Amino acid sequence: MRCTRPNQYVSLTLNNATQPGCGGVDDRSCAESEAALSLIARVRTRLRERGSASMPFAVKLVLFLQAFGILTIHTHGQKKEDVTAEEVKIEVLHVPKECKPKSKKGDMLNAHYDGYLASDGSKFYCSRTQNEGHPKWFVLGVGQVIKGLDIAMMDMCPGEKRKVTIPPSLAYGNQGYAQGMIPPNATLIFEIELYTVNKGPRSVEAFTQIDLDSDKKLSRDEINHYLKKEFARDGKKRDPSVHDSILADIFKKNDHDGDGFISAKEYNVYQHDEL
Repeated sequence: MRCTRPNQYVSLTLNNATQPGCGGVDDRSCAESEAALSLIARVRTRLRERGSASMPFAVKLVLFLQAFGILTIHTHGQKKEDVTAEEVKIEVLHVPKECKPKSKKGDMLNAHYDGYLASDGSKFYCSRTQNEGHPKWFVLGVGQVIKGLDIAMMDMCPGEKRKVTIPPSLAYGNQGYAQGMIPPNATLIFEIELYTVNKGPRSVEAFTQIDLDSDKKLSRDEINHYLKKEFARDGKKRDPSVHDSILADIFKKNDHDGDGFISAKEYNVYQHDEL
């Protein structure tokens, strides 16, 4: 399927993370994480080299850094507004015979989606025109896409296709988004095809994997061990200062009570019931 010209502004991208001033990422956080962002720039190069048919190490590493606050990805132009009384309309176009697992908040999804203006049917976005046509990876339910898409893609399984209608209050509201060709008070229609549902970067399984002594809190040594193991999988030598910077930033941004550990509560920003 071919799409119209790419729209770089409405997509989920990692581009902002490496631009001067971080282009939408808080400048102070950017300054504190220069070493981590340098690593992310190299990760993006690996992404282009390897492609995204399956989730490669590079994607997993970026998502791990993002989960612990080292990288922030924003949905451009979206405003917080009153969402009462309006709902997302979901039309299921196709469901595979084997429909599992079902997506939930905090899961990592891989999908293609096309966006249209409900008013005239014009296409304003097509994910197939970006990243050499590879589907997009993002965490569901945490604001990496507009609120309406977070809602529309819940309880969806790999291979499922949906057509969803999103009201302005769950998209770009009365401000619209001019750079993305979205006018004020625009109702949006997305056609979505979901390919993969994986455990997200702050899943219960990931916490358990890092928590070697099963004490329901993550020590500096445990996260250090996990990072070294993940870096070793990539097979590339890195300056130790990059590793140290990432570890320091993780604790600075997540150890809110300063006790030297990241508790289950501090880790559980996606509010998994199991934690």
